[in-house]
Amino acid sequence: MTVAASTRTLWYLSRGTGVVALLLLTAVLLLGVLGVARWRSELLPRFVVQGLHRNLTLLAVLFVAIHVLTTVADGFAPIHLLDAIVPFASPYRPIWLGLGTVAFDLLLALTLTSLLRVRIGAGTWRAVHWLAYASWPVSLVHSLGTGSDARVGWLQALAAGCTGGVALAVLWRAAAAEGSGALRAGAAAAALLVPLGLLVWYRGGPGAPGWAARAGTPETLLSPASSRVAFTPSSGPLQGTIARSAPGPSGLVTVRIAARAGRERVAVRLRGEPLAGGGVRVRSSLVQLGTAAVPRLYSGPLRTLSGTRMTAVLAGAAGSRLPVSLRLRIDRADGRVRGALAVGRSR
Repeated sequence: MTVAASTRTLWYLSRGTGVVALLLLTAVLLLGVLGVARWRSELLPRFVVQGLHRNLTLLAVLFVAIHVLTTVADGFAPIHLLDAIVPFASPYRPIWLGLGTVAFDLLLALTLTSLLRVRIGAGTWRAVHWLAYASWPVSLVHSLGTGSDARVGWLQALAAGCTGGVALAVLWRAAAAEGSGALRAGAAAAALLVPLGLLVWYRGGPGAPGWAARAGTPETLLSPASSRVAFTPSSGPLQGTIARSAPGPSGLVTVRIAARAGRERVAVRLRGEPLAGGGVRVRSSLVQLGTAAVPRLYSGPLRTLSGTRMTAVLAGAAGSRLPVSLRLRIDRADGRVRGALAVGRSR
């Protein structure tokens, strides 16, 4: 099999498993509503509904795992295995890809707590179980915000069908339930308002032109022609500036470095807890390397940070990898940065 054919196969697998996972999660949510309502019939006793609910959940986890692995293996976008566990850290559509990570983490939590239900107790299991229902709307928004078929008719119809089915199930549950009238009214209002909010968001977001750029797609993927520019990164001295934000409400600061080394443009963003002496305990990072015209030809998180020495393996077009290291000298008085950029061989 050629590389191009293999990549195309992975792309189709990633798309297909993502769609199947969304359908399975929709079925799990619908059966969950039926189970909560103690729904039964002669053809489908309650224990059958419960067993089907459990098995579909495990199947959904399996398809999500395949979806993650094929997306990473495809290599078209700079997505790594860590991005499937740590949300909002990827340089590729960080918010919308991060929502998919949140959904995956919720499903893993549901699976693990179900296996340990006897040890952790019914109360803890039930709390996690209810929280895991959030994986469905999060997965839906992830599918529309990140998926390559968001403006294709069949996916629009599928998303509308899933949303409508869940809304009808919640309305039926609210009408059939006994108990607090306020709670039932709130559930009914959510069943009507959430689909409306999704529609408004979709029309102004994934359904509108220019969404790929606004969603956070790296420029090298937005403009395939730019990735073929004759650009061979090279090592050399660099100079630039450094700026540090004030602590935000969470107490975290952001450090930004913008430098140039010949044709190369280097941008570094560090976010974390401020340390005495001006350092930062990094929680998230992003390094970008490119030219003045296309500043984000390569991007990725830091691999190591020791003092003012940084290393990273940046992702480029078609899954290429570029090892880089930075040795910096920082003048805190005037906010200037000097040092050296070392670029390894692209692979």
